[in-house]
Amino acid sequence: MVFNFSHYKWLLIGSAFILALSLGVRHGFGLFLAPMSLSFGWGREIFAFAIAFQNLIWGIAQPFSGALADRYGAGKVIAGGGFLYACGLVLMSTATSSSMLLMSAGVLVGIGLSGTTFSVILGVIGRALPIQSRSMGMGLASAAGSLGQFVMLPGTLELIQQFGWQSALIILAGLVALILPLVGMLKDRPLVRTADTQTAGQALQECMAHPGFILLSAGFFVCGFQVVFIGIHLPSYIIDQHLDVGTGTAALALIGLFNIFGTYTAGIFGARYSKPRLLTMLYALRAIVIACFIAVPVTKLSVYCFSIAIGFLWLSTVPLTNGTIASVFGVRNLSMLGGIVYFFHQVGAFFGGWLGGLVYDRTGSYDLVWYISIVLSVIATVLHWPITESPVERRPRAGEVC
Repeated sequence: MVFNFSHYKWLLIGSAFILALSLGVRHGFGLFLAPMSLSFGWGREIFAFAIAFQNLIWGIAQPFSGALADRYGAGKVIAGGGFLYACGLVLMSTATSSSMLLMSAGVLVGIGLSGTTFSVILGVIGRALPIQSRSMGMGLASAAGSLGQFVMLPGTLELIQQFGWQSALIILAGLVALILPLVGMLKDRPLVRTADTQTAGQALQECMAHPGFILLSAGFFVCGFQVVFIGIHLPSYIIDQHLDVGTGTAALALIGLFNIFGTYTAGIFGARYSKPRLLTMLYALRAIVIACFIAVPVTKLSVYCFSIAIGFLWLSTVPLTNGTIASVFGVRNLSMLGGIVYFFHQVGAFFGGWLGGLVYDRTGSYDLVWYISIVLSVIATVLHWPITESPVERRPRAGEVC
């Protein structure tokens, strides 16, 4: 299959840059845990809860952001999300209490992320690309967007070390504000609706009655739990093992780098093989990778090997999950349906982020959360096996594109 990149290049480039900025900044939040906690004498649970709450707000807002993008086009949703994201970072730089941190890093950034990340952006791509190129296009945009996670991490650490965490947040807010002019590259338009077009309510009723959708949502809970726990707490875990902060930053950067290859590969494979079967394999591999990491002594070599392996599996689930939704339900309400599944991802993210800080403050160790992550991987492996990609049977509706 030949993918005509030139025909969609501005759409894909714009999508990639928006994802790179949004996810790249978000991926570095774990670097602020130690300096902010030390500045205010907080335990790790306070910062961890704020970021966990961010993920929960992100998840709650995501179906609504997706529904608005499906109905009115994604441009206004992305621009509004970018504005709130930047405002949240500015307010976060002035936070002196847990409530201010919760409002800024939690509420504003969480809502901002719901309008500038996968469900909305991949919905744009799903509507624009033909079905045979959809999975690859999603993988390509996700992979290019993942480059931001690799580039932004060392840059964020350098900003913190050179200017302090407050000034670093202000600078990052300026970068996030660049999302607003990038919206013009997408030129997304909602699909034409007629009297027979499936409504959002009908789409919601249809997906909630579909067992595969429920299983997909439950499996995505596991993804959220794991990536946020690792993203927030891995640098601190590495420092606890008597390695330097640079190793923790390099670990997250490696995750971002190999995430590029993982998401792109997932997009290619998803166009050729069963996406639910690929998801089954990915979660099984996550269980193995995490188990091996905690079973051996923590050294720079083991950290880097773990980061490379988990990075390859990091967001490979996203194009496969969204691609499965598009295959089964079509693209008419793709951003909303992707947002519902992503809500479960973010509920998992809330528990992964918060539980990491809670368990550490209570026990002085992350071991219990690592074990939970392994068990959840096994559960997700089982959940994805019975899912199929067969399109739902429904009466054809005028104006609907599948």
